[in-house]
Amino acid sequence: MRVLLTGGAGFIGSHIALLLLERGYDVLIFDSFANSSSNVIKRIENFLDNKALKYKLRVINGDIRDKKILESIFSKCVKENKPIEVVIHLAGVKSVVESLTNPLYYWDVNVSGTLNLLLTMKEHQCYSLVFSSSATIYGLSSYVPILEEQKISPITPYGQTKVAVENLFYDLYKSNVNLWKICSLRYFNPVGAHPSGLIGEDPKGIPNNLFPFITQVAIGRQKTLSIYGDDWETKDGSGIRDYIHIIDLAEGHLSSIDYLNTSESCLEFINLGSGKGYSVFQIIRQFELSTGCRIPFSIESRRDGDVAVSYADISKAKRLLSWTPKRSLEQMCLDGWNWQMKNPNGYG
Repeated sequence: MRVLLTGGAGFIGSHIALLLLERGYDVLIFDSFANSSSNVIKRIENFLDNKALKYKLRVINGDIRDKKILESIFSKCVKENKPIEVVIHLAGVKSVVESLTNPLYYWDVNVSGTLNLLLTMKEHQCYSLVFSSSATIYGLSSYVPILEEQKISPITPYGQTKVAVENLFYDLYKSNVNLWKICSLRYFNPVGAHPSGLIGEDPKGIPNNLFPFITQVAIGRQKTLSIYGDDWETKDGSGIRDYIHIIDLAEGHLSSIDYLNTSESCLEFINLGSGKGYSVFQIIRQFELSTGCRIPFSIESRRDGDVAVSYADISKAKRLLSWTPKRSLEQMCLDGWNWQMKNPNGYG
């Protein structure tokens, strides 16, 4: 089976690509490399060579907003008598803060880009899609664990673009319920890295997320970790979130493909998380215990839009996808630190 993996050179995409190749899929990575590195591809190829695995990998540099490139990719695959059978769509922009200052860019890339992809898929009779959505669409939900049926109320343009795409899926599916097969996966917080340390998370500039900030403090790239509030209504006063190992998340995508392959038609919105809540202080303690590194931190004011507790109900993923996260918080810390030690400057 040939898979088109948009955004396949990013943190999440690179881990999915490696698992797909190990499973024997024919993989086309489509990426603009605006927020990723071409070194990721070399790392994947080297890993597969070292493992003496048979694989087929092709990489296309392009922007999801360029419909002509998308059409040429699908057409070429048909001419090769190897059409694209399923798309995993990760390409997009994802900074919550940036989306507040540049919403037009976010709507253009995330919504217009997805529309281009869907139009091209329809033209070439490819109707199977796994989409990268986000738990940010739940907004300031105070009910935990968060179920897929809960109210959708994003508070940022980034979240609004994800909701817009999900609404587009609903309209598309409803227009022909016997045609499309779509899984929209609502990620919580993917962390860690591949156990080999060859691929991992390499954010541009100062990290926005907790885990890469911790590892950069541990390696000396950042001085101290900022904790936004120690007076939340939690056991230790710090905010609680759902963190999932990147390999568990990647495996969720392969399970989604398996589900689509056995379904006549479907539209499913599915949480992917650990199903557990970890506080900031709990994560710091576990990281220090697992690695022996001390993480200095400072307490800052709460940020607008934050909530005390947020973690997923993952019963739907377990039921439909036969998927369960396997890796512990300790493993997330160890693998994330292994990546950072072996790559102190990321892919640079």
